[in-house]
Amino acid sequence: MKFTVAQIHKSSINEPMEFEGIVDVSELETMNNDIRRIDPAQVHVTFIVEGEEIIASMKIKGEMILPCARTLVDVPYPYQIEESEVFTTSPYYTNEDEDNEIHSIKGEVLDLKPYIMENILLAVPFRVFTDEVNPEGAAPTAGEGWQFVQEEIKEKTIDPRLKKLESLLENRKKENE
Repeated sequence: MKFTVAQIHKSSINEPMEFEGIVDVSELETMNNDIRRIDPAQVHVTFIVEGEEIIASMKIKGEMILPCARTLVDVPYPYQIEESEVFTTSPYYTNEDEDNEIHSIKGEVLDLKPYIMENILLAVPFRVFTDEVNPEGAAPTAGEGWQFVQEEIKEKTIDPRLKKLESLLENRKKENE
């Protein structure tokens, strides 16, 4: 999603320039994050020019697939982000501008794709959970020599080392009757 600075200045003389489009952000799947799959993002941008500064107000919508924190099954996660980025064409770009998150435009082209991808990455939640009780393709609950035990099941099972003691207690109950 690239725009020339001249195009932005020319289109936003009397009113803000607006643009709507779809951006392919599938590159995020290859990065070191939890995103398993991501659909192209729908982006609506409004450019406002104030002197040497260009303010890009973005609305980013889409859906990504993340792993469930419990079962590791795919969980669809829709996102909707509203963010503003400030750019400057001033040749006097300082460290103070960088600290205030004002981005310098190198050359005559403003590429919003890196900023769109950055905002999507910032919107990825720490963990998500599936609503399904027993999802298909979930992490296994038993394997060779191990088994996932829930508290309810754990209380009902008896340790095999104490099985003999249980039989002695049952014999004693029978004698007392």
